[in-house]
Amino acid sequence: MPKLIYAVMRFYIVIAFSFFVGSFVCHSQIQDKNIQKLELTYQLINSLYVDTVNQEKIVEESIVAMLKSLDPHSAYISPSEVKAMNEPLDGSFEGIGVQFNIFNDTLMVVNPIMGGPSEKVGILAGDRIVGIDGKNVAGIGIKNSDVYKSLKGAKGTKVKLEILRRHCDSRLNFTVVRDKIPIYSVESAYMATSKTGYIKVTRFAATTYNEFMEALNRLSQSGFESLILDLRGNGGGYLKAAIDITDELIDGRKMLVYTQGLNSPRSEHLADKKGKFEKGNLIVLIDEGSASASEIVSGAVQDWDRGIVIGRRSFGKGLVQRPFDFPDGSMIRLTIAKYYTPSGRCIQKQYEDGDYANEIQTRYLHGEMSNKDSVHFENGEAYKTRLLGRTVYGGGGIMPDVFIPVDTIVFTNYYRDLLATGALNKTVLTYVDGNRKALQAKYPDFKSFSSGFSVDNQFFDELIKEGEAEKVKLNEKQLEISRPLISEQIKALVARDLFTASEYYQVINELSDAYIKAVQIIESKKEYSSYLK
Repeated sequence: MPKLIYAVMRFYIVIAFSFFVGSFVCHSQIQDKNIQKLELTYQLINSLYVDTVNQEKIVEESIVAMLKSLDPHSAYISPSEVKAMNEPLDGSFEGIGVQFNIFNDTLMVVNPIMGGPSEKVGILAGDRIVGIDGKNVAGIGIKNSDVYKSLKGAKGTKVKLEILRRHCDSRLNFTVVRDKIPIYSVESAYMATSKTGYIKVTRFAATTYNEFMEALNRLSQSGFESLILDLRGNGGGYLKAAIDITDELIDGRKMLVYTQGLNSPRSEHLADKKGKFEKGNLIVLIDEGSASASEIVSGAVQDWDRGIVIGRRSFGKGLVQRPFDFPDGSMIRLTIAKYYTPSGRCIQKQYEDGDYANEIQTRYLHGEMSNKDSVHFENGEAYKTRLLGRTVYGGGGIMPDVFIPVDTIVFTNYYRDLLATGALNKTVLTYVDGNRKALQAKYPDFKSFSSGFSVDNQFFDELIKEGEAEKVKLNEKQLEISRPLISEQIKALVARDLFTASEYYQVINELSDAYIKAVQIIESKKEYSSYLK
């Protein structure tokens, strides 16, 4: 066996079984019989196996199998996957700065990112990119992955684009210098009422805390007194970002979260600064998609009786992963501890038995999403909140103080199919693309759009036609049931194309039962107080 291969194999095995970073144990000192067994197996395969062996593949699959046997969140990540995974958490990537969609086999710019390199050179929403560095990209079956490869690149590098623009007879040529492009995790911040602010956080990334503070400062200028923090669908991210944001909401030197594991001593994270919003009514929105860092924030708010948690039971991820980098750019993310809320509860749901990956689906089947009484905490222990002594539970996510069932009445199969096939989104793209200038002239700001824009029957006719083109057969009964939801979804998507994601949420929240309930409670001093007794 080549010496280099043997050395690389030993390096991987030692890392996987040592669980620490530093000086690695040399070959002559390793006496562990389990490691010897692995080494012998590897040698036997390479020396005696009947066919040629892909040694790199064997090593990677061995690591994957070892980690898979531990818990659902310990994992091996290849070099290419590491980069893709880190971009949303780093808060930026390097590219030309456009939101795009592949529309009729053509790459269409939905919006240039404000302040990005494409906007600076004059690329506009609705432009078609038909050439990249002299190569035709229209009508060739281009995929999203192809677009990323062509348009992403190192900061300072150039890419030449050929553009087709409505009402222009010839192609336009642009040279765009790639730059760092921000990925925003605070997607919306606005005044829900004259006294209540709303902030939507979609992930906890390196830039999230700064974005959150900017949002709070903007709301302060509008005189907000109460806050709705929306963490629905937020799958987590960096622990530090969650702690920093929670510190802005909870006063004193209170403990926000602590972590502990067999080989990781207890580590407590305390509030350590004067927060921006330590007083005032606070509501946190969560659902089954809220996990990890989202559960740290909502758990601390609930345990310190700081505010009210509204929605449905959160995902239930209470395991802490630490990354360990390999020289080839790959890494393993190893679970080293569990995190605990201030009351001492670990909210990690069970994974030893059952189908962990489909546990959310199981909740639906058991009726938990529509009935609070169907919520079941496996081996869940009762705890008391720190100030008021309210009963809360561990062992399976954060249970909200106010339960909001899934609204399945207006969500029909016909609406689902229009979404799933892309028919609804394509209809909106076609509409905005053909009427952008007229829409911008008629609705120069969101206020005029919000009050003046409505979805007419002609729009529905186009949607039905587009649905049938995607083999979604019209179901008139289900269409009428879902019509209010479809209308609001269309209006929200048009708002996003004309303005930003923040305006999308301003529209779509008006149909959200959780949001409506949050506004109702937070605006009523009596009702708000009734939940914190």
